[in-house]
Amino acid sequence: MTTNASYFFCGIGGSGMLPLAMIVQSRGGRIDGSDRSRDQGRSPEKFAWLAAHGVTLHPQDGSGLTDPGQIVVATGAVEDTVPDIAAARRVGARIVTRPELLSQLFNAAPVSVGVAGTSGKSTITGMIAWILDRAGRQPTVMNGAVMSNFVDADHPFASALIGGPDLFVSEVDESDGSIARYVPTVAVVSNISLDHKSMAELRDLFGGFAGRARTAVLNLDNDETAALAAGSDGGRAVTFSIGNEAADLSVHDLRPLPAGMKFDLVERSGGDSMPVTLNVPGAHNVANALAALGAVRALGVPLAEAVAALETFAGIRRRMEVVGRAAGITILDDFAHNPDKIAATLDALHAFPGRLLILFQPHGFGPLKLMQREFVQVFADRMQADDVLLMPEPVYYGGTTDRSVGSEDIAAGIRAAGANAEALPTRDACGDRLVALARPGDRIIVMGARDDTLSTFAAGLLTRLRA
Repeated sequence: MTTNASYFFCGIGGSGMLPLAMIVQSRGGRIDGSDRSRDQGRSPEKFAWLAAHGVTLHPQDGSGLTDPGQIVVATGAVEDTVPDIAAARRVGARIVTRPELLSQLFNAAPVSVGVAGTSGKSTITGMIAWILDRAGRQPTVMNGAVMSNFVDADHPFASALIGGPDLFVSEVDESDGSIARYVPTVAVVSNISLDHKSMAELRDLFGGFAGRARTAVLNLDNDETAALAAGSDGGRAVTFSIGNEAADLSVHDLRPLPAGMKFDLVERSGGDSMPVTLNVPGAHNVANALAALGAVRALGVPLAEAVAALETFAGIRRRMEVVGRAAGITILDDFAHNPDKIAATLDALHAFPGRLLILFQPHGFGPLKLMQREFVQVFADRMQADDVLLMPEPVYYGGTTDRSVGSEDIAAGIRAAGANAEALPTRDACGDRLVALARPGDRIIVMGARDDTLSTFAAGLLTRLRA
């Protein structure tokens, strides 16, 4: 990045933009920004916090871009038709994408940890951040979600951790291909499955990412990442598994808890076993913990010290987060939005009794079309007989996209497979239906990505049930 430059973040409230803006600000950048969510009155508390922390906010109408010396940071989702981008081109301001700027900061650090994979990236990044922070390593961390351990009155949106310049930890995205920009010291690949791109493209992207690293941390329980481990140079891979003692780190004797997991951790090199209690639920979070332990182990953090920190890991906002309980009904808020994440969430919840009332808001029409069969299959396979799924139409804020496959196509396929699924025109209509259906002992799970107002929706359900 350019020190002491003026940066304008277009879409500054986004989950990948806000933490990056805070990191750039900590390194001397002056921050302006705009966001259509602010213009539409959504998430006002977030923008009030940004303004209070030295960010100058503008409408997303181009009026904030008048200086050719400004560096405009745009997300992949921002099209050239957005007025800010048109204004930047008109005045001659330099435009960089969010991945370009983030990868520059990442690659400039002497030691870097990149966390990649179809699922689990934000949780693994948060776990690594907490372990390194407890170990006194002062990492700078870029996450795509709020890390509960770092939330306080002055940092309610703690998706970034501002540390020193020598150690940079970041979630790395494959959906736009930008993973190819990163050259990590330690590369974590948690799993690989169909999501935004074809499997052939994903294999190439993840394989290149792992191949550029000094150490690759790889999951033997996923066929694709196991193949990367099998093809890696000797000594470069740290492997992990649930149950496979051939892995460098493995866990055994999993015991689910209502809000966590107990298990035994084995390090293959010494054969030692230690008991671990994790305070986030689900076998998928055990796998996430193994990935984090593999990463910090590669950085020289003693395993016992890392485990002690991990046992106080408080989770990631919107990852099976309990919103509250009312009238014997529990409401949870969750980021699950692709088949793997949905499967992990439903499996974790079904480890304990109680009907699930599921609100799933797809995060776009494109993913529905790409993974129509997989979405139908995961719900049909994972829902129990009395569970109910409700789906509004996907998130859509405009732009050019193929809307030929919608929520009713998914719901119809799930019904044909024998499960209970309904597609309703709006999220509010789904909310009315959830309140009407709910009875004591139920758990309402609100699932979806790319929309901060899902948390507001979940909180609104709790208020209605309390009334």
